[in-house]
Amino acid sequence: MSRAARSTMTEVVDMRRGAIRVSGHLSVQGADLLRATVETLRRDGHATVVLDLRELRDVDDAGRQELDDIRHSLAAQGGELVVVAPPAQLAARP
Repeated sequence: MSRAARSTMTEVVDMRRGAIRVSGHLSVQGADLLRATVETLRRDGHATVVLDLRELRDVDDAGRQELDDIRHSLAAQGGELVVVAPPAQLAARP
């Protein structure tokens, strides 16, 4: 697999449900896109955003940090980020 293919993240958004399905590799660039999508869902009235990570293959440290920042930012606005099927590397925190 090429380096570009490994570093690509895609998302599929269900605006009606307030859900985002993520696949590929979550890096800081992908998390930036994800943050913008979460903010759009919040502006559209979704207090809870569902993040489905079952197709996520890899997450680097910067992507992990951005995901934590998104969660805290959403909570500070009175919302909630519900993460479905996080990969083991998100659960295994030092």
